[in-house]
Amino acid sequence: MLKKSVLALPIALAVIGMAYAAPGQKPEETLDELIKKSPNPGYLTQSPQNIMMLPDNPAWDVVEAGEKLFKEARGPKNVSLEKCDFGKGPGVLAGAHTELPRYFADAGKVMDLDSRLVYCMKTLQGFTNDDAAIKQKHGSDSDIMKLQTYIASKSNGYAWNPPMNHPLEKAMRDAGEVMFYRRAGTMDFNCAACHSQSEKRIRASVLPNVYDPLDWSKAISWPAQRTSHDHVRSSQHRVLECLWQMRYPNIKNGSDASIALISFWTDAARGQPAVLPDLKR
Repeated sequence: MLKKSVLALPIALAVIGMAYAAPGQKPEETLDELIKKSPNPGYLTQSPQNIMMLPDNPAWDVVEAGEKLFKEARGPKNVSLEKCDFGKGPGVLAGAHTELPRYFADAGKVMDLDSRLVYCMKTLQGFTNDDAAIKQKHGSDSDIMKLQTYIASKSNGYAWNPPMNHPLEKAMRDAGEVMFYRRAGTMDFNCAACHSQSEKRIRASVLPNVYDPLDWSKAISWPAQRTSHDHVRSSQHRVLECLWQMRYPNIKNGSDASIALISFWTDAARGQPAVLPDLKR
């Protein structure tokens, strides 16, 4: 398990997190940094076509659309999202995504990017769960995906560094670890079955190893353009898809269970730079 080794060095890891902050760095430069550092780069380099396409990632069109939505006065209250606090102060986006999930006192709970964005759209802009702006969760044409992709793009090159200061942050991370290793479902699978060895494969696809932060940093770099889907996908969508592939019941988007898994996997990549937006198979 990762818990003891990860939580033993919070101060040192926070320093590491600051070291990688690279405003203006391009995703392809971040990925190249990971490849050069990795002794087992099979997962990082398995898609040379994707590496070539990364500078022209279609996700940048989604980023542009998301920036317009972020700054536009919208909803029943006719305000923008520029006063939304993603953990670093109202409207501060640089490095915010790599420090999520985290505890928010105004909501009284641990939130990831998806749930925090929805919270701000409801409290600041007046949207409800029944409004299309919030109800449509997935796909490049959804408001949620456009906004998430824009917000996350401001954290490229920053190290994953989710805070572990509040008891609920630690509890959520620990719950996610239990879920990651717990076998369940009709096929008795767990996440570790696919993600606990370097360069393990499913058919032609090399799988990322949770014990290798260099692998894992790219693996959890969402939002990302899925070339096989022709859409940008989120962390929440990745959780849903992974559990579906293991034949689990569909997990609820934004649930505590989904955030717990995201909390654990973000902590496992601590100290390594995020590739945002990424381009994946």
